[in-house]
Amino acid sequence: MIKVLKLRKAVIAIFLGIVALIAARIMYSNKLAGSDVVLGISGVLLIVGALLFLYPILFAKKVDREGAKVELKPIGEEPVNDEHVA
Repeated sequence: MIKVLKLRKAVIAIFLGIVALIAARIMYSNKLAGSDVVLGISGVLLIVGALLFLYPILFAKKVDREGAKVELKPIGEEPVNDEHVA
């Protein structure tokens, strides 16, 4: 699902945010300078990752004219036909 909806960047941003959060906590416990900056970077990465996860939902394509049915279809990829599966 992550590969189909092209969420790799979002997962990487969340992972880097968590790593930066752990680094900030270690720096804070060892009383090193700059822990606040690393904590801020962690927050920014987590927010960016969350927004990237919302991207496919916000830009989903409507299937019918009334807008009752919406599909999450990645841009530039061929649709999968279930008829040809044996």
